[in-house]
Amino acid sequence: MSAGSQAAPVNPGIVFEMVQSHQRTAALKAAIDLDLFGAVGKGPGDVASIARHCNASERGVRILCDFLVINGVLAKENGHYKHTPSSAAFLDPASPACMASVAHFLSEEAIMQADVHLAEIVRKGRTHLPGQGTVEPENPLWVEFAEKMAPMMGPMAGPLGAVVLEGNTGPMRVLDIAAGHGLFGIEIAKQNRQARVTGLDWAPVLRVALRNAEKAGVKDRYDMLPGSAFDVDFGGPYDVVLLTNFLHHFDKATNVGLLKKVRGALKPGGKAATLEFVPNPDRVSPPMPAAFAMTMLTTTAEGDAYTFAELEAMYAEGGFKEITKHPIPMSPHTVVMGKA
Repeated sequence: MSAGSQAAPVNPGIVFEMVQSHQRTAALKAAIDLDLFGAVGKGPGDVASIARHCNASERGVRILCDFLVINGVLAKENGHYKHTPSSAAFLDPASPACMASVAHFLSEEAIMQADVHLAEIVRKGRTHLPGQGTVEPENPLWVEFAEKMAPMMGPMAGPLGAVVLEGNTGPMRVLDIAAGHGLFGIEIAKQNRQARVTGLDWAPVLRVALRNAEKAGVKDRYDMLPGSAFDVDFGGPYDVVLLTNFLHHFDKATNVGLLKKVRGALKPGGKAATLEFVPNPDRVSPPMPAAFAMTMLTTTAEGDAYTFAELEAMYAEGGFKEITKHPIPMSPHTVVMGKA
C-alpha cells in the first residue's frame, strides 16, 4: 500500500444486501400483481385507500409500501405514499411508458428458476435448463417475451432505425432475424415508407409481431418467415439485416457461421446491424451490459456478453468490413453494424 493511501472501509452490509436482494424482486412483482402502483397514482395515497384498491390487508400494504420507499421505488410524505418520477413514468399503469409487463416477465418463475442452481451452473459453465436453455426450438417463453418486453425495447427502436437508415428513404428490403415483438423492423418501415420488412422467428412469435405491425400501420409492408435463423433460407438479397438481441445467446463459432449466412443474403454494400449489451474490455463496466453475462450463463449453453472487439472479430470473420459501434444514449445497449 502506498504512503498516504487508505484501505476501503469494511462493510458487512454488502453481504446482507446481496443475500436479501430476492426480497426486492418479490416486492416489485407483488406490487405489480396487486396494482399497488395504480392505486398510488390515483391517490390519495393513505394505507387504507391503497389496501381497499388492492383488496389487501392494511398491515401488508403498509409494510410493502414502506419497503418500496426504502428501496427508492416510492416516496412517503406525512404518512401518504406517492410516486417518484421514475415510478410514475415506468410503473404506473396509467403511464404510456409503463414497464410493469417487463418487470413481471423478468420475475417469472421460469426465469427465476434459472438462478437456483447457480453453483452447479458455474461448475459446468452452462445453463441448468433443459437442452439449449431459453434458445431451445419453439420455446413458448419467446411468445411471452414478445408480448411483454415491448415497453423496454420500444425506446431503442427509434435510435437503431436512425443509425441503420442514415437518412435513406428509398426502396429497400429488410430482414429482421429473431424479430420477436417486431418493433425494430417495424420502426424502419415507419421511418422509411419504401422499406419492406420480413420478420423471421417462430410462427407463434411472428403473430405478435404482425399485430404490432398492424397497430403501427405497416402491416401491408410486413412479411413473415417462420422458423429458425440457422435452418431457413433467408431469400433476399436484402439491403439490411437486423440481428437484435440475438448473438449473445450463442458461442463465437455459431455467431460467425450465422454472420456468414447473413453476409450471403445481403446486397453488396448492405448492412448487418446488431443490438447488444456490450461491456468494456474489463468486463465489469458499465454495470448493466457487464452483468448481462450472468443472465447468459444461467439461461443458455454457450451465450455471453461480448465486448466490441469480440463482436468486431466475429463480423470480420463473417465477411464484413467498416464495422462500427453506436451506443444508444440513456440505454445499456449498443448498435454494432458492418457492411457487406
